[in-house]
Amino acid sequence: MEPKKSESADLEKKRGLYFQIGMVTALACTLIAFEWKSYDKKDYNLGQLKLDDIPEEIIPITKQEEKPPPPPPPVAQVLNIVQDDVKLEEEAKVEDTEVTEETKIEVITKKEEVVDEPEIFTIVEDMPEFPGGGEKALLQYLGNNIKYPAIARENGITGTVYVTFEIDQNGKVKDAKILRGIGGGCDEEALRVVMNMPAWKPGKQRGKPVRVQYNLPVRFVLK
Repeated sequence: MEPKKSESADLEKKRGLYFQIGMVTALACTLIAFEWKSYDKKDYNLGQLKLDDIPEEIIPITKQEEKPPPPPPPVAQVLNIVQDDVKLEEEAKVEDTEVTEETKIEVITKKEEVVDEPEIFTIVEDMPEFPGGGEKALLQYLGNNIKYPAIARENGITGTVYVTFEIDQNGKVKDAKILRGIGGGCDEEALRVVMNMPAWKPGKQRGKPVRVQYNLPVRFVLK
């Protein structure tokens, strides 16, 4: 017959409690082991280290030399070679002469001839006249000889070109110029026709032929 244990001595009922206490104790010991720090006990004497005994290292500063720019290329010089084979046909002779009181020096002065050009008139007693009938013959001449420029015709350029020219004592036409033009080749055509005019009957002042300045309008009209 097995003896019965008392209920107060039965530890089987408190096994869970003791297991929890053991787990908490083991966990606490593990944390303390990880947090534990150990230090080596050594004497560090900073007074033994003398900074004056350490040699100072001097780093040299290197300076790069700047190279000067290259000189410009020499400019080619053109030399004109003169040949000495050419001989002068005549050489000037210089004579050493002494000037005395008896020596006469003649100074030759040449008078410049001043040519007076005849005056140009704009209005005279007898005005110049175109050969063959005056103004009517002049208009007929212009109508028969003027050719309408192609550029002016294509661009529809019309108008009046004013030409001035001189009729000298012999009736010849000189120094024709454009006073006012319209372009398109009309100015050049008007000058061409005026310069090809035959000789006029010269104008006269007090019965003498004189130079007369004449202005002529040349009209260009498209039909």
